[in-house]
Amino acid sequence: MAIPQFGAAEDESACPDRPAAFAVIERGGLIALVRVPWLGRGHLLHLPGGGIDPGETEVQAAIRECGEEAGLVVALDAAPFIRADHFFLHHDGVVRNTRGAFFAGRVAGEDAALKIEEDHELVWLAPFDALLRLDRESHAWAVVAWLRLRVGAAGATSAT
Repeated sequence: MAIPQFGAAEDESACPDRPAAFAVIERGGLIALVRVPWLGRGHLLHLPGGGIDPGETEVQAAIRECGEEAGLVVALDAAPFIRADHFFLHHDGVVRNTRGAFFAGRVAGEDAALKIEEDHELVWLAPFDALLRLDRESHAWAVVAWLRLRVGAAGATSAT
């Protein structure tokens, strides 16, 4: 399957790639989002995640970001369930092509000491509510893919 490209850029060749990893974390029928202040746009909702640091794997980055942004200790699937790219205007004014890997996971615990991004706030929403409120199209698309996998898994279980 081709990796979808979301967003638009005036000059795509001028947009550096930024590998990133995000997580769809479910607990009690709700998914974890982070509310982030954005200059000139108020507060936006995103899936927890972000850029991959040098030497990190995608899954390590997603786990670290869940801790830094939301104080969550998470257990993630070993491989991403979907990938999506998104042209995204970062706080520094540079549009980057975020090359996103999306992982499914669950909460293994909470640790306030992990949370270092003080301007990020953990929010739990029902998946369908999240679809309406997520700012990044790629994140909404990933939640749809996650929901379809869950429905497919439930159907496979009930058919046996």
